[in-house]
Amino acid sequence: MTWLDLPADHPYGIHNLPYGVFSTPGTEPRVGVRVGDHVLDVGACAQQAGMESGAVWLAPSLNAFLAEGRQAWSAARAWLVEQLTNEVHRECVEANLVPVDEVTMHLPVEVADYVDFYASEHHARNIGAIFRPDVDDPLTPNWKHLPIGYHGRAGTVVTSGTPVVRPHGQRRPRNADAPSFGPSQRLDIEAEVGFVVGTPSTVGTRVSTADFADHVFGVCLVNDWSARDIQAWEYQPLGPFLSKNFATTVSPWIVTLEALAPFRAAWDRPAEDGDPLPYLIGKDTRAEGALDIRLETLLETKKMAEGGERPHRLSLTSYRYAYWTVAQLVTHHTVNGCALVAGDILGTGTLSGPSPDQLGSLAELTQGGKQSLTLGNGEVRTFLEDGDRVTFRAWCEKPGAARISFGEVTARVLPAIS
Repeated sequence: MTWLDLPADHPYGIHNLPYGVFSTPGTEPRVGVRVGDHVLDVGACAQQAGMESGAVWLAPSLNAFLAEGRQAWSAARAWLVEQLTNEVHRECVEANLVPVDEVTMHLPVEVADYVDFYASEHHARNIGAIFRPDVDDPLTPNWKHLPIGYHGRAGTVVTSGTPVVRPHGQRRPRNADAPSFGPSQRLDIEAEVGFVVGTPSTVGTRVSTADFADHVFGVCLVNDWSARDIQAWEYQPLGPFLSKNFATTVSPWIVTLEALAPFRAAWDRPAEDGDPLPYLIGKDTRAEGALDIRLETLLETKKMAEGGERPHRLSLTSYRYAYWTVAQLVTHHTVNGCALVAGDILGTGTLSGPSPDQLGSLAELTQGGKQSLTLGNGEVRTFLEDGDRVTFRAWCEKPGAARISFGEVTARVLPAIS
């Protein structure tokens, strides 16, 4: 219960309390917590309450707070719940609440490094068949033995709402004798979630599956923009490069792992695959390794926007379909002694489910551009056109638990710069 006038099922109630960085006109960016339809200026509130450790919330990023570690995160959550449920604190809290439609949201963390995995078997099979149609098995031989990933570009991770400029690069269609250079003609999306690292690890050590929650602070939404024509030409032998690093968009709110505890789910690795190597399986991996985060993809064309039409839903999927768990991603990332740093983002890779309405990229939805999609207003798409806006929304819900929202991550495609 809370003295705030919020419906019991509000997706931003005290059961959620996601963190972000915001500003208001004439003020500097600082840390805020989403509460209902307001943002709580937690640094100002903490100062007013005489809480010395709250100074980390006055910073323009969450990094300092993240680096304090799991005990501090849990204590902060308990303090926030106390502020929002005990009438004694009402005056202080109300003085520091800002309506969410009056704030500007910023990148929530100063991104240290960005790594993107390939955790969905459904996506890996679909993309493998598109890029390697001449092989019998679209999965590479190592795929079910280790979480595959690539190292992205931290400098081009941007916050929701930042326009994405169509990238240039080399392309060579299958029927062409030589590559050409120009704007990507197959601009795509990848619906993902990202795990935000808080507590660093030490170089030369590794994080076990049992200890991942000591290092992962929370979850944001990720759109790993992809230029499929550039990707098809460049990805062998070292994987994606310019086809991915021109833009990665993340949502402004980070939902904490603590808030997601009710939505842990069984990890459904097929029995015939057996267990992975011992370092990738812990005692709780099968029982509760997965997270049921539902992820919706919406496309709004320029015509829809101008006509006030509703966006078209492309897919609705869930992270629970992923083959690799968050603990396994973290553990494999550090198994060679690679250090985690506060502000790292570990993307899951595209989250596709088993059915056609659960595919997280246009490449899959159109079978590599061979089959056009007809949108609700009659327009057709294979890949993105200039003026298109893509939005991901995510939430968790189940009987007996309050619904939790991650908000949305959105961006519009701008024409290539000549």
